[in-house]
Amino acid sequence: MQERVATTHAQGTQTQGAIVETDVPARLDRLPWSGFHWLVITALGVTWILDGLEVTLVGALSGAIHESPSLRLSSTEIGLTASAYLAGAVLGALYFGHLTDRLGRKKLFTLTVLVYALATVASGFAWDFWSFAAFRFIAGAGIGGEYSAINSAIQELIPARRRGYTDLVVNGSYWLGAAIGAAGSLVALNLDGVSAEQGWRGAFIIGGVIGLVVIVLRRFLPESPRWLMTHGQPEEADRVVRGIEARVERQCGPLPPVVGPPLRLWRDHRVDMMQIARSLFVSYPRRTTLGITLMAAQAFCYNAIFFTYALILTKFYNIASGDVGWFMLPFAISNFMGPLLLGSLFDTIGRKTMIAATYAISGILMAISGLLFQQGMLDSVGLTIAWTAIFFFASAAASSAYLTVSESFPLEVRAIAIAIFYAFGTALGGIGGPALFGALIETGSRTEVMWGYIFGGVLMVIAAIVELILGIQSECRPLEEVARPLSSCD
Repeated sequence: MQERVATTHAQGTQTQGAIVETDVPARLDRLPWSGFHWLVITALGVTWILDGLEVTLVGALSGAIHESPSLRLSSTEIGLTASAYLAGAVLGALYFGHLTDRLGRKKLFTLTVLVYALATVASGFAWDFWSFAAFRFIAGAGIGGEYSAINSAIQELIPARRRGYTDLVVNGSYWLGAAIGAAGSLVALNLDGVSAEQGWRGAFIIGGVIGLVVIVLRRFLPESPRWLMTHGQPEEADRVVRGIEARVERQCGPLPPVVGPPLRLWRDHRVDMMQIARSLFVSYPRRTTLGITLMAAQAFCYNAIFFTYALILTKFYNIASGDVGWFMLPFAISNFMGPLLLGSLFDTIGRKTMIAATYAISGILMAISGLLFQQGMLDSVGLTIAWTAIFFFASAAASSAYLTVSESFPLEVRAIAIAIFYAFGTALGGIGGPALFGALIETGSRTEVMWGYIFGGVLMVIAAIVELILGIQSECRPLEEVARPLSSCD
């Protein structure tokens, strides 16, 4: 029997039976930049600042944690706790990423930051290796869930013409947190009247409390209208967009006209695991291969090197643990400046050219620096200068990996796709990296460490080649054009 047509009207949304026509994406993409967009990147981008703060604290404080009279962790155990954090991030990304697509972006980016904050505070009260590793695992789970929820929301709220630059800078803001963490470690480990033991514990507690403050800021953000329109709530999506439009119009004046035909979607479309698998491995197998390669290469290089850099400084250069932050600070600043200065080129020159170039340059320089380190030609300052130059490019490359996987797949599976690629990339390249480098450093052999650096460089060059072969030109294109929604009925 033919379904009876029931028609309802709202600005930009028309429903005819089970089919919905909506111009929500076009209305969002034509908005001029405004205070609303600054709120989005501030409230959501702070996730990466927290992650950078978290990882840098562990890296910069690893010398003090290694020397802690209560924990007494070996270099290998330091590497294992970093791997525990990343293992938690992998599982958290998968679990919370699935919930993000099912329940919405806003619910999950609130829940995940709460998990992170509480576990980080608990890390400051750890009493042995196992408790510290467990709290690091849970904090990682919260951050892993954040990657899915936040990347999805940012991609869906930012206009297409600014999506590449914004996404790179937001992901690069991780390094603002790293700079804060490096500076904070100097304070924590050199404060008069405060022991190194009290300093590293207090740093974790303060970092977790900051995470709790973020929850308040996110209360002012709406649910993603794109998520609402693909989950049977087109009227609510329209209401949210009208609120955003009114807010932007008050700041910027009359809005540009909406361009392009509306989308036609099935209202009651449901996504199951088979459709997710079909999207990744049948509809977009080349993009899946590309995403795994980019994520794995950058995850290995970053996590292996950054989590253990303090150990390199203390073991090979006899740098006091309280001074490690001075070496981390310029490294962190350079990592933020890379996406900030190069990010706009990903929207103008294009994704494929810039992604391949940043991966290749950083990989080649990484291998060269490993050889110089093995020959003893770099002192502690020289090695830091080398890493500062390398990761100016590598930071933009790593951020572009998240950009690629978050804009290449349909809206209905965007969060779980981000989670899957983050999980695969981190599992393949990230979890083993810190443990491997921790073991290499413990040998005391520069040659052993050199091979680790060369391996990381080779991975980055391979990723550059794969990008040249499989990369897509998605700059300035609407998300729905880059990958058609699964609920589309056209």
